[in-house]
Amino acid sequence: MTIKVLFVCMGNICRSPTAEVVFRDYVERAGLSEHIQIDSAGTHDYHIGEAPDARTQRAAKQRGYDMGRLRGRQVDRADFSRFDYVLAMDEGNLAILQRLRPDAAGGHLGLFLEFARHHREREVPDPYYGGADGFERVLDMVEDAAEGLLQHLGKRHFQ
Repeated sequence: MTIKVLFVCMGNICRSPTAEVVFRDYVERAGLSEHIQIDSAGTHDYHIGEAPDARTQRAAKQRGYDMGRLRGRQVDRADFSRFDYVLAMDEGNLAILQRLRPDAAGGHLGLFLEFARHHREREVPDPYYGGADGFERVLDMVEDAAEGLLQHLGKRHFQ
């Protein structure tokens, strides 16, 4: 069995690639790489083909995550049939995904922070226009939600 997870933010250069690399690291350490596939995308076409934001990469690298191979892409309607979980970083992008989602699509569409265990916020804030502390905050939230998501998938799909 393979479960496919897609993380989505606006431009696919800050929050969703952070979620992709953090969750991939957690999945690898759990020995589930053959069973869980991970990707990220943006709702907008601002950064297609671009590497993640340099500040995002710097913050991730300080915690041991490598984003060097990631490139931005835009989500499309076919993603809803390819992925079992489509997880938005905030309500605005979730609303866009809800409009884009085909009626016949199955799978889970929701907010990534639904899976957070220690953060009560519902949205991962966009750090793009802020300082370095915003990128650290995003990493804290993403690590928490990634741990919760991995536990959820383990209980639901791999017991």
